[in-house]
Amino acid sequence: MESRLRWLICLLLIGSFSSNCCASKSMIMRLSTEEKMEDLLTRRNLLSNGLGCTPPMGWNSWNHFACNIGEKTVKETADALVSTGLSKLGYIYVNIDDCWAESSRDNKGRLVAKKSTFPSGIKALADYVHSKGLKLGIYSDAGYYTCSKKQPGSLGHEEQDAKTFASWGIDYLKYDNCNNDFSKPTQRYPVMTRALMNSGRPIFFSLCEWGDLHPALWGYNVGNSWRTTNDISDNWDSMVSRADQNEVYADLARPGGWNDPDMLEVGNGGMTKDEYIVHFSIWAISKAPLLIGCDVRNTTKEVMEIIANKEVIAVNQDKLGVQAKKVRMEGDLEVWAGPLSNYRVAVVLLNRGAGRNSIIAHWDDIGLPPNTAVIARDLWKHKSLETKFIGNLTATVDSHACKMYILKPVS
Repeated sequence: MESRLRWLICLLLIGSFSSNCCASKSMIMRLSTEEKMEDLLTRRNLLSNGLGCTPPMGWNSWNHFACNIGEKTVKETADALVSTGLSKLGYIYVNIDDCWAESSRDNKGRLVAKKSTFPSGIKALADYVHSKGLKLGIYSDAGYYTCSKKQPGSLGHEEQDAKTFASWGIDYLKYDNCNNDFSKPTQRYPVMTRALMNSGRPIFFSLCEWGDLHPALWGYNVGNSWRTTNDISDNWDSMVSRADQNEVYADLARPGGWNDPDMLEVGNGGMTKDEYIVHFSIWAISKAPLLIGCDVRNTTKEVMEIIANKEVIAVNQDKLGVQAKKVRMEGDLEVWAGPLSNYRVAVVLLNRGAGRNSIIAHWDDIGLPPNTAVIARDLWKHKSLETKFIGNLTATVDSHACKMYILKPVS
């Protein structure tokens, strides 16, 4: 009797959150045990903000500007996201990272925007960004100071800061892990989760915990995304190592909560075009947040061709919400694959080696029945290959480059 009652409550909760809950039908399908139902009840109670049904897309200030950020740059970036057409592709978050606040709180204990760089205040900036059809993100820390030590963190001020962010019209909070009291992130981060839920405004909650305490194992009940790695740098070794570390947790990503291998470096100048294509392809197929980290006000046609690739973005934003895995490794040659909606499969053939080489994607590795015939769509050449493939697909891939396909079964 008790079990039936709990199932009824579960279904009622799903129904009551139908406008807020990501992929509620898929959640029902995954509830095969009472323990999973308990997880859903906890999820609905703790973080029922309805955000992150697909990985977030937007821009973040840190990778290019670090602490040299102000309202003029943020406004111009918002303008550029609209004028370049990036906003129509889904890049809607304009996220301010560290160094936006004064070094001390005001006499009521509130965070204050730095007057020299944000003279109009964050509320006015949010209004401007919203007027463009975009959303504004901001940064704080689950410690006493942020990582730059130039502004206060939110430890001990969670409720106050969440209400402040909500009053300003903030849509996204990146929450770092520096300068804390040495308590576990699992103790500190849920405090801000509850504060955000009490703030009266849906705010996407990005846990920037650097994979410290394996947040993929507990992040879904606490945030909408969680960093699985330390900070990325604008070079090949850093990028592929972050991809590797993130891939370990592929099974734990789903609509409403995503693994985050850190922000995109595409366009910042430290890698080749082919390497940036690998970067964007792996982030897309991994269902990672696509947060541009370059100066979109002054980007090149080459960079735009990468970050504005509609077909690759569509893989990232696919409603099925399943993160791809590295399904085969033969030395420096790798096959990454994951299912998409409508029985399709996304595949990346990655050559991490020093020379050109042939890579084979076998159907039994990527989850297709062995005799299935498919049409292969090349997402970087924007064309479907003329040959129908059965059993496997082979391509020659340059050094530090990749091929990306969608395989669609045909009768």
